[in-house]
Amino acid sequence: MRDDRKRLVHILQAIERVERYAARGEQAFRRDELIQTWMVRNIQVIGEAARALSQGLRDDHPNIPWSSVIGMRHVLVHDYFEVDLDIVWRVIERDVPTLKRNIRNLLATLDTR
Repeated sequence: MRDDRKRLVHILQAIERVERYAARGEQAFRRDELIQTWMVRNIQVIGEAARALSQGLRDDHPNIPWSSVIGMRHVLVHDYFEVDLDIVWRVIERDVPTLKRNIRNLLATLDTR
């Protein structure tokens, strides 16, 4: 469980890094290649940390779309020439806040054990 907690903290840290630059807005994201690279890299970290979680933890928390999180990482790493910035921004805007809330809740339940 300790490794799972560590990975969940990594996910939360990467989310916070994404949020730091997402606050600049979509136009800044679209204009600045460095911000795009920063966002993509941290979404990869989120997916890699999710992939490293135990299957038991993922099975115990089916409300979190683990396969989508891991799948996004797969696309960003292996299909990097095909990365669609519209999809990346949609993930940042729509999915990351929900994931953050779910990961915080999950960490809180682990901390009470």
